[in-house]
Amino acid sequence: MGQQGRPGDKLGGWITVRHRLDAGEARSSRPRDPVRPPRRGRGPHEPRRKKQNVDGLVLDTLAVIRTLVDNDQEPPYSMITLHEMAETDDGWLEVVQSLIRVIPLDDPLGPAVITLLLDECPLPTKDALQKLSDMLSLSSAVARQDALNPAKHRNTTAVLGCLAEKLAGPASIGLLSPGTLEYLLESLSSEAHPTVMLFALIALEKFSQTSENKLTVSESCISTRLAVLESWAEQPDYLKRQVGFCSQWSLDNLFLKEGRQFTYEKVNLTNINAMLNSNDVSEYLKISPTGLEARCDASSFESVRCTFCVDSGVWYYEVTVITSGVMQIGWATKDSKFLNHEGYGIGDDEYSCAYDGCRQLIWYNARSKPHSHPCWKEGDAIGFLLDLSKKQMIFYLNGHQLPPEKQVFSSATSGFFAAASFMSYQQCEFNFGAKPFRHPPSVKFSTFNDFASLLPSEKIILPRHRRLALLKQVSIRDNCCTLCCDVMADTELRPCGHGGMCMECALQLETCPLCRQDIQTRVRLIAHVS
Repeated sequence: MGQQGRPGDKLGGWITVRHRLDAGEARSSRPRDPVRPPRRGRGPHEPRRKKQNVDGLVLDTLAVIRTLVDNDQEPPYSMITLHEMAETDDGWLEVVQSLIRVIPLDDPLGPAVITLLLDECPLPTKDALQKLSDMLSLSSAVARQDALNPAKHRNTTAVLGCLAEKLAGPASIGLLSPGTLEYLLESLSSEAHPTVMLFALIALEKFSQTSENKLTVSESCISTRLAVLESWAEQPDYLKRQVGFCSQWSLDNLFLKEGRQFTYEKVNLTNINAMLNSNDVSEYLKISPTGLEARCDASSFESVRCTFCVDSGVWYYEVTVITSGVMQIGWATKDSKFLNHEGYGIGDDEYSCAYDGCRQLIWYNARSKPHSHPCWKEGDAIGFLLDLSKKQMIFYLNGHQLPPEKQVFSSATSGFFAAASFMSYQQCEFNFGAKPFRHPPSVKFSTFNDFASLLPSEKIILPRHRRLALLKQVSIRDNCCTLCCDVMADTELRPCGHGGMCMECALQLETCPLCRQDIQTRVRLIAHVS
């Protein structure tokens, strides 16, 4: 979010759709002009607002959420009111039921708003969760009912997934009752709407963050169902393609099937010389075994850079939009920060610039300006041209270009990577030149794939359990840096005096990771020993 930041007040109940920043403490500690009345519409001695119809409040939030981009904007009335309602068990249940009832199927921000509102509401009590389970009374029969109303089932599975992510441990185990498991598994059947299948699978994935749930789901023969669905990963239908992507990812990472070869072991990467960097990515982003497709199903704002950087010349790459929600895609240097839980992404500092096709904005240094392209949609081709000789970036939508962007070059002139940030439930595919571009620009340009090179071992994107197994085999010396676990710890931060890190890692910090005090200087205490 940069120093200007966009507020996301978990207490007050709003954030811009793509940023999940908890700035409530900063906001509440800011002195207010005593002459200026409160802008939230209710003083400390006023009675609680008369509640608008809860369905109307949910729809109002969905309508306004894409417009909340300015740091000076106040939280919308609808979100504040919904948060107040959810402070009681009955109110929380009313909000959840409304989310299931009224969020439309065709709004690309619908599932993200479900996640947003549930994240902003207080955590439910054990009694509230039990009442919700009783109200929903889920089963395989319920999953087959009302097939002509897939929005209700999509919203139900999205709510379950969000709650599973928030409530790890015993609460998550209790929520995954036999009936709920039957409902989610039945929602993966071929008769279900693809969007219901997608969010049922995501919910099962999030329930499986708790080990007991993972065992329960794995014993349900889910891998057999997913083995059929993973063939959809190459589907021209973008909704089915998402189901295929998530099925393949789950089979590789979560629900392993005996005798099945991991995708990374059989994918052909011979002609791939540049890809998304699995070692330069925030923690919850899913990257395909080809290294060219990425997806976020977490409630955080996940980011990634590619493996190749450029210092001079003219370069171009393309992205195919698979989901039409909030993503910020563009260019970033190594100095650009990935702080997914704080909402930092591409375009949120002075070292990156990004195109946002959902809200029709260009982002630089955590500030936005509108662009003239229409909202992107599934299947659109977004082009990214970087001209380092002219110090400009040009963004294209299906071949139609915007005026050049030049702000980032006041802070960075070389070392640019293709980079992107993803809000919840977003996915896209990158083309760095391994196949023909759909809308190549008329100017002469170079492609990453023609100039980059990767060793066969560098192309492998391992499933997470295999990465963890390799990490367990690594021997770490006692005097290693506690951040990178590679170089000797030889640096002390001043004025706080904390150490335990190397100079390279210390230079990337602005505050001490132990005491949060601002770093004024970094002192190397001992010389490196080879």
